[in-house]
Amino acid sequence: MNDAPRIPPRDFDGLKTLLVDAHDDLPKRLRQVAAFVVDHPDEVAFGSAASIAERAKVQPSTLVRFAQTIGYAGFSDLQRVFRSRLRHRRPDYADRIASIHADDEVSNDPRRLLLGFAESAMRSLDRLRDTVTAERLAAAIDRLAAATTIYVLGQRRSFPVALYLAYALPKLGIRSVLIDNLGSLGPEQAADATPQDAVLAISFAPYTPLTVDMMGSLSSGGVPIIAITDSAFSPLTRHASIWFEVVESDFGDFRSLSATLCLVMALAVGVAERRQDRGAVPNALNPEPDSP
Repeated sequence: MNDAPRIPPRDFDGLKTLLVDAHDDLPKRLRQVAAFVVDHPDEVAFGSAASIAERAKVQPSTLVRFAQTIGYAGFSDLQRVFRSRLRHRRPDYADRIASIHADDEVSNDPRRLLLGFAESAMRSLDRLRDTVTAERLAAAIDRLAAATTIYVLGQRRSFPVALYLAYALPKLGIRSVLIDNLGSLGPEQAADATPQDAVLAISFAPYTPLTVDMMGSLSSGGVPIIAITDSAFSPLTRHASIWFEVVESDFGDFRSLSATLCLVMALAVGVAERRQDRGAVPNALNPEPDSP
């Protein structure tokens, strides 16, 4: 990063935008720190320089250099941005999830897992509501609504989301193609995609190589891509016209897809509404009884 800003951002969203824009100009170690602080904001807010450096696998002095490189007086000055984020966000459900394990009475409840996964899903949905902006959602709906065909790409953990879209979009009168890579035919399934179409791609860490590679190929062919991923530094963001960051909470190291499914449902129905407004799909919102 050649020129540090005179007045660094004092809000987390502004900081994240700065780091994404400056990512390619930062040295390797500072890129490593940037990725860590964006993906672990709570730890940065609460941790000491030593503990954060250990988790980020860098020296504490690297944190100071990182903060000063992007325009802050030092690491403590940068840390204030993360603490401010905690003061202004809605209360989450972390303490309630922890109570499931701490309360002996609840721990013996046969519904313990159900309650844990339900609370985790609520936390994911609450974060989704706070982070997806109306402007970005509208832009994605407009882009998808203008597409002749929507190609849906998602593998491994993301595949259930892609499969749901492959079911829901035709029910809403929207032409779509599921790139499921059956028989390793993923590239052939996307071969007819043109700049008049669009791709909706979903992938989370560790990112599926097929998804990343196909996004690069489709993007180089001028096909617009909407991506759903879990980090501003995800490889999907490099190829996407518009991308959404969806971080799913976990319970017992199991992550649901609650927020991701909520987002794709909003996109699918939003596209149907937009096309209906244009007269393109007159019956899209009056589907068969087994509706999306």
